Amino acid sequence: MLKQRTLKESFSLRGKGLHTGLDLTVTFNPAPENHGYKIQRIDLEGQPIIDAVADHVIETTRGTVLGKDNIKVSTVEHGLAALYATGIDNCLIQVSGPEFPILDGSSSQYMEEIERIGTVEQTAIKDFYIIRKKIEFTDENTGSSIIVLPDDQFSIDVHISYDSSIIPNQYASLDNMGDFPKEVAGARTFVFVREIEPLLNANLIKGGDLDNAIVIYERPMKQAKLDQLADIMKVDHHDATELGYLNHKPLVWSNEPARHKLLDIIGDMALIGKPIKGRIIANRPGHTINNKFARAVRKEMRLHEVQAPIYDCNQPPVMDVNRIRQLLPHRYPMLLVDKIIEIGPKHIIGLKNVSGNEPFFAGHFPKEPIMPGVLLVEAMAQTGGLLVLNSVEEPERYSTYFMKIDNVKFRQKVVPGDTLLFRLELLAPIRRGISTMKGYVFVGERIVCEAEFMAQITKNK
Repeated sequence: MLKQRTLKESFSLRGKGLHTGLDLTVTFNPAPENHGYKIQRIDLEGQPIIDAVADHVIETTRGTVLGKDNIKVSTVEHGLAALYATGIDNCLIQVSGPEFPILDGSSSQYMEEIERIGTVEQTAIKDFYIIRKKIEFTDENTGSSIIVLPDDQFSIDVHISYDSSIIPNQYASLDNMGDFPKEVAGARTFVFVREIEPLLNANLIKGGDLDNAIVIYERPMKQAKLDQLADIMKVDHHDATELGYLNHKPLVWSNEPARHKLLDIIGDMALIGKPIKGRIIANRPGHTINNKFARAVRKEMRLHEVQAPIYDCNQPPVMDVNRIRQLLPHRYPMLLVDKIIEIGPKHIIGLKNVSGNEPFFAGHFPKEPIMPGVLLVEAMAQTGGLLVLNSVEEPERYSTYFMKIDNVKFRQKVVPGDTLLFRLELLAPIRRGISTMKGYVFVGERIVCEAEFMAQITKNK
């Protein structure tokens, strides 16, 4: 099981804001387990903090803007993309103004700093959101769409198209996040010359120039008009008859705009709050549809606050019933775990196939067989006991006993033919033979029962 990660130490970057033109400093700091990404406005009274999640996105015009209680921070996507791509789960980001500095318009400087200082593994398990089935989101107004499919890791395909002779169609993909630093991080943001005046009228891109964006001149305009825009942007004049890219640094890749769109998706997906295992296919993406999609995934996460374990019946068990009998004293009809399919230092996943021949169905109930809730709790406890007993020498000399059961919830019936999956996690290290655990029982994707346990491990007399 992968562990959560944070930065080894803090780093700061300074530059002007793309939209405000202000001189800004952003500092990325280590953060404790389960902290997530949080952004702190250190220039404001009380230094308020905003959770960097999709639900707090208040604007998506030429960038992702987070806001809460009249506090906002914009242009966060490039920094968040670097955190997400490097597997960092927890970070406190402090910024001295209303947006992150644009730097060179990419994630490259963030990546350089993260690689320079390094990351550190934490104790808590990394909590992935695993895509189990196809999810599709379409914006009929723009023709944009995002599809996500099940996959063993996070990967992206991006297709962009514009009414432009310079970049009519482009494609970019990233199959391995380890390739992000070399293949995506350096892709810069881009803008069409025809968009500059409307953006300026909207009080945006005050800090934009040819050093922090690729400017695409693809529709001829009068020389005087082009010169006027150049003067406003404080850049050199350009021959109005020459179409193409206007920037000081040449393109890093021929499909750099598509790669930047891919970078933006990663930054916006970081706002889901959990790393994803799935393949994203995006057609004509932008911050608006990215955020709508991220919100939809967060809504789905709330409906399934804990995902069911993945069970592949073709894989051999970690413990079969013979090994379970060596560790547990229970026998028919009270042995309620058939096999263990996964075990780690702090968690265990077990399975029971509920047969119509279970002895308790004869009386519970003859005309509507339902597995008693107390036996679901007992089955969870046995699974947790296997986690503890598997870690001691001579486990046959030990037994586990309930001391307390809290917060028990039953959510749906268990009937003959159901396959139960148990997931138990230690809530704290075992001390003086006392263990505390949180347990869940799943049928398919749904939780049917959950509880918290305290048990004592003692030597048999």
